[in-house]
Amino acid sequence: MDRKNHVLKYTFTVEGETEMWYLKWLEQQINATPESRYNVAIDARVAMNPLKFAKTAISFTTTSKAVHLCDYESNDKELVKKFHGVLDAMKKAKKIIGRPFQYTLGYSNFSFELWIVLHKLNCNGMLADRSQYLNYINRAFSENFASLRHFKTEQNFKACLAKLTLDDVKQAIHRAKLIMDSKEKNGIAPMEYKGYTYYRENPALSIWESIEGILKDCSIIK
Repeated sequence: MDRKNHVLKYTFTVEGETEMWYLKWLEQQINATPESRYNVAIDARVAMNPLKFAKTAISFTTTSKAVHLCDYESNDKELVKKFHGVLDAMKKAKKIIGRPFQYTLGYSNFSFELWIVLHKLNCNGMLADRSQYLNYINRAFSENFASLRHFKTEQNFKACLAKLTLDDVKQAIHRAKLIMDSKEKNGIAPMEYKGYTYYRENPALSIWESIEGILKDCSIIK
């Protein structure tokens, strides 16, 4: 089968532009490598309300499933309430009249920066604040960003992406699995809410699962 004539399509909703830029970068990397059995089209939309997007998708597209990428920012009561609100919206999307919509959770605890760091470095220790990812980012990319906000500007973030390869993505998946395996080995139980599971203790993440799924679909990894 000619890979150019068979395109695998994926839909993501994300909280910010860095996640969107990363997914488009991943699409380009997959489509450029001879390793991939297929081309991919990754539709990444910034959408803070998953339910609102699902209703739009039901009305105007044939998409019936998506991955929502979001952060578990801390155990602060109000931020946990905000996170649960996102999960509520994802759950409600399954009951849209006319056609069900399936949402998969891809979370990062504390933040998406954890996933980016894992492309280059282990990040297994618990942190006190998400701002501490800055030191890891600077080490991983040999940079000297003054703040995470500085790192997350389009120019700087894409410059860091340019230093990554699909091999780095594979390493990020491996390192993420080690983090999550350690939770189970240490007897740390996940939380469950509306059918979705997550860990309150950082570091933790599930974003790797959807990325691994894409690479497996393309036969880049087995």
